[in-house]
Amino acid sequence: MNSITRQWIRGSLLVTVLMCLVAESLFLYFTITNYYDGTRRALLARAATILTQLEASAAESGEGRGVLLRRMVEQFAEKDKFELMLVDASGAPVATSTGYTPSNIVVGEDYRRALLDAGGEGYAIYRTAMEERVMAVTAVLPRAAGQVTAVRLVTSLTLVEKSLTTIVFASLAVVLAVILFSVWTGLFFIRSIVRPIGQIEATAAEIAQGHLDTRIEKQYSGEIGKLCGTINHMAEELAKTERMKNDFISSVSHELRTPLTSIKGWVETIAALKSPADPNFRRGVQVIASETDRLYGMVEELLDFSRMQRGLTLAPERLDLVAEVSDAVIIAEQRIEQASLRLAYEEPELPVPVMADPARLRQVFANLLDNAVKYSPPGSTIRVAVWAQEDTAFVTIADEGQGIAPDDLENVKIKFFKGKGAVRGSGIGLAVVDEIITAHGGIFDIRSKLGEGTTVILRLPIAARRSAAG
Repeated sequence: MNSITRQWIRGSLLVTVLMCLVAESLFLYFTITNYYDGTRRALLARAATILTQLEASAAESGEGRGVLLRRMVEQFAEKDKFELMLVDASGAPVATSTGYTPSNIVVGEDYRRALLDAGGEGYAIYRTAMEERVMAVTAVLPRAAGQVTAVRLVTSLTLVEKSLTTIVFASLAVVLAVILFSVWTGLFFIRSIVRPIGQIEATAAEIAQGHLDTRIEKQYSGEIGKLCGTINHMAEELAKTERMKNDFISSVSHELRTPLTSIKGWVETIAALKSPADPNFRRGVQVIASETDRLYGMVEELLDFSRMQRGLTLAPERLDLVAEVSDAVIIAEQRIEQASLRLAYEEPELPVPVMADPARLRQVFANLLDNAVKYSPPGSTIRVAVWAQEDTAFVTIADEGQGIAPDDLENVKIKFFKGKGAVRGSGIGLAVVDEIITAHGGIFDIRSKLGEGTTVILRLPIAARRSAAG
């Protein structure tokens, strides 16, 4: 869970903080620049107004122009905002709107810049002797006005800096609020993920330890809710599989015990016989051979299933499906007759070519025919048919037995499952059949009704017809 928080801090939160800092820096840069530029433009505008009024006057002589400028200084109406100065050629003030003309004033940088500027304008920011920051703008006169060569306007930046300080703190507060809000919402979001994930982790650990009845409460929505539902479904399926596995072990144990008990009993009986000519000797040997074959078949079925769990391997070849089914029917005929059953076999006149593993197909047909015999009552008919339709080959095996209950029908192909009316067997035969048919690219389907029998349908893709040249 800590890794999720660390990833969020390194990723989303870090990006948010960097973006806020970049945005704050750009905002402050343009705001401060705009404030100072606005102040400079205001000073230059007023200086330009003074020069315009001077040029519009009737005074032609330099002395007359100088007198006019001094009168403007004396009558300057914006003394509370600006200080108006008249500057001589050395840059020293000769008159000011405040009436105070210091003799030791240093020539300002704004005056030097104005002299070098093509438009005759210059500005500078500096500190006064009282440590007050001010901005000065100097505009050079286009024509001489006595000893006055330039007009200078000076204003305090105290109000500007107060406004900028307010803006800086306000913007920093906004940035801090955005970051704190991002942290709060991020932690809330992470907590909304971490908490259910912690519960899911704890539940998964419980399930892994074998507590398959553990479930997650259905209190979440969205993807987390779907994940919880999936975990619960997984637990249900594991519990179901566990029950079927236990039933399978119990069933197999019982199935193995029966022939072993019979074999042991007959071995003890034969051992007690004094003459091999005793009729019980031959009967015992027959029973032992029969029960041994039964055990061998069960073990082979289990081994096949175990091999399939590791991955089913096929050795496909081109073969005639009709011939394979016919061979399986011939092998099963004797057992069908012994069970007092009838066999109806329909086969097409033409071969049905398929690409399949012959050994695996024989295993499928033997398993399905064995089931049909086990679940058919004496005197009933087992029907087997093979036919082709377009690019699909069909094989059906139908019996007239007890059928399969509807709630069992959807589970009969699941490994270890045994329905209510199941007789002896391991419960994995149909699972093996389904694995084999699916591996061949086919479909294994079962249709059944209680009291009317069961029909299994196999669908396999037909192999491409060979050309005459081939």
